[in-house]
Amino acid sequence: MNFPVILGAALIPTIIGFIWYNPKVFGNAWMKASGVTEDMIKTGNMPVIFGVSLLLSVMLSISMISIVIHQIGVQALFQGDTDPANLAALETFMDAYGDRFRSFGHGALHGTIAGIFFVLPVLGTNALFERKGFKYIAINASYWTLTLALMGGVICQFS
Repeated sequence: MNFPVILGAALIPTIIGFIWYNPKVFGNAWMKASGVTEDMIKTGNMPVIFGVSLLLSVMLSISMISIVIHQIGVQALFQGDTDPANLAALETFMDAYGDRFRSFGHGALHGTIAGIFFVLPVLGTNALFERKGFKYIAINASYWTLTLALMGGVICQFS
């Protein structure tokens, strides 16, 4: 794990969130769709909200590694193996294929897929039971899809 990359990628949700949920972008539409008012926003404990959000973003960043870097699966097959022959085989494999599909674009593709096929169903299901409308789902799922695409791109390119 490349911790500077993980921490850098963990900042992406906050940076994109500042832009995405700005009143001049989707902030006002999100507030209306979610039923959140300006007064409600002012009553929040922002240091706690941003601190916990950053911690959750670090967790998300770590989990994105297994989604965007294919070689993690191969390395997992050898986890705990101490047989020198097997470890040599892993090293040979990684020398030959360790840099395959390690680009920003490839990571962004997998991040986008995660946004559409993981985040959208989860957020959409919750929103339906919370009686939120299409606009609420679209604003939040689009935010997370873009965010995961950027996180995946950064992690895949620089890890």
